[in-house]
Amino acid sequence: MEKATFGAGCFWHVEAAFQEVKGVISTAVGYSGGHFKNPTYQDVCTGQTGHAEVVQVDYDPAKISFEELLEAFWKIHDPTTLNRQGPDIGTQYRSAIFFHSAAQETAARASKERLQQSGRFSKPIATEITPASEFYRAEEYHQRYFEKTGHRSCGLT
Repeated sequence: MEKATFGAGCFWHVEAAFQEVKGVISTAVGYSGGHFKNPTYQDVCTGQTGHAEVVQVDYDPAKISFEELLEAFWKIHDPTTLNRQGPDIGTQYRSAIFFHSAAQETAARASKERLQQSGRFSKPIATEITPASEFYRAEEYHQRYFEKTGHRSCGLT
């Protein structure tokens, strides 16, 4: 099993999307990429922690490649909007790939470049690609939120 960590706006939406991907074993929502230790949801919402809302994905590389996870990531959000997805605005909603290995970094940078050159987006891709840092698991009520609440989205179209 390997790990991948992605930020693409509201983590409820991102987690639900990755749960549908064959080869994904488990998901957890949380916070990463910031400087504040042990943040809470309220802390992250201030925009002062430096953390992004992220989903950590455990996947079976025999069933799905990191490149295929990247394809799913690009499809579930608009990577050209800086610090924003839909109605959610702030650095905590930034588009980000937090790589766990040199191979993931290489794949992420190549994927981003291919997507930018493809012409799919008229604006530059704003997705940051940085080393994975401490992952702080979000409060339990955020885990698998859509399943728990019966909601189908968090306002994104």
